[in-house]
Amino acid sequence: MKPSPAWKALKKYAAAKPGAWEDHPWGETVYKVAKKVFVFLGHPDYGYGMSCKLPDSGEAAVTMFSWAEPTGYGLGKAGWVSARFEPKQDVPVDLLKQWIDESYAAVAPKRAARKR
Repeated sequence: MKPSPAWKALKKYAAAKPGAWEDHPWGETVYKVAKKVFVFLGHPDYGYGMSCKLPDSGEAAVTMFSWAEPTGYGLGKAGWVSARFEPKQDVPVDLLKQWIDESYAAVAPKRAARKR
């Protein structure tokens, strides 16, 4: 399965954050800053999904969007939200970029977050 344009766009967006670097724990693509994950982008071969830390908008996101839910593995309790889309579903890239911004600001050291 070829990575979707949405997945590629969000990957590029996350990579452009100050101090961000790509890693592949558990075979997934994640972006980290200062050794902390700020976005899980999953694996492009398994449909499309992502998870971000959303301390400000997470509760609203889970309430408003049928495709959003608290992240598993206990991360939901810490403000992480996951979005999952079917291959033919329209992915709201601009909204997910805002999620990446919020997650980056929540996870990055203050000096890195100020550079954005």
